[in-house]
Amino acid sequence: MKAIVVESENLSLSDVPDPTPASGEVVIDVVAAGVNRADILQRAGNYPPPPGASDTLGLEVSGRISALGDGVSGWSEGDEVCALLAGGGYAEKVAVPVEQVLAVPAGVDLVSAAALPEVACTVSSNIFDTAHLTTGELLLIHGGSSGIGTHATQIAHAMGARVAVTARTQDKLDRCREFGADILIDYSSQDFAEVLKDAGGADVILDIIGAKYLASNLKALRTDGRLVIIGMQGGTTTEINLGHLLAKRLSVMGTTLRARPVHGPGGKAEVVASTLTRTWPLIEAGTVVPVVDRVFPLADAGAAHDHLNSGDVIGKVLLSVGD
Repeated sequence: MKAIVVESENLSLSDVPDPTPASGEVVIDVVAAGVNRADILQRAGNYPPPPGASDTLGLEVSGRISALGDGVSGWSEGDEVCALLAGGGYAEKVAVPVEQVLAVPAGVDLVSAAALPEVACTVSSNIFDTAHLTTGELLLIHGGSSGIGTHATQIAHAMGARVAVTARTQDKLDRCREFGADILIDYSSQDFAEVLKDAGGADVILDIIGAKYLASNLKALRTDGRLVIIGMQGGTTTEINLGHLLAKRLSVMGTTLRARPVHGPGGKAEVVASTLTRTWPLIEAGTVVPVVDRVFPLADAGAAHDHLNSGDVIGKVLLSVGD
């Protein structure tokens, strides 16, 4: 099969061996793959795959099941699915534990389905299972126009929460409003902590920036607020005033999805199951939709990375792999 191979940060479409399903796995003939910042970090040597995972880039795909491993039930060859991966998505075929496979939601085309697994599982597990966002609370999402941001805005709005977002341009903020955002913050000209202070403070913050925003995030939270850090685009090391945590009874949590085990408490099987229960009905009802910015051919994965890095993306960037 063909797959994208990384050599000294250069990407090339090369021949590699076909995967075979281990016990409890299925092989998917890939139709489309999602592009994530984690892929760019791995390409640069800064985010190695977990032990045992494929070295090939790609954390989510859509396609059709072409082979079943021992012990797999409930699926058949030809089923249209999408899947959460630990790696291997930039390829014509990928093997994945069956617990990480999701049926394509009704009403979603097979290519667009590749935009769902990573964002849906990340958002569901973090803002609900980790931060316990509830109806009427205020959620602040950094990077509101990103794949994570556009999905989180829609689902939080659908669940009855208020949503504030940060973004860099008016066009992005306008799109965020269309997805259900109530408070729009241009981080290039506004202090988001001051804006949130005027709004009474955020109950939950979903943060992709990390160190650069930590102090301001703590200021932006109201009493009993919860900060969930899922990215480090703004660095990994900083200092905080612990007095802010104590005085307002704040919680700071950090999570990753890729390195979680398949099974066990908080494992990927658990995350996928809760995402199916919570998110898939909203997608099938048309309340939450996948937001796709642009689709590139698999051979143009490098151009797809450049586009994601440009800062002009609204939603997800995908790679088209099969028919």
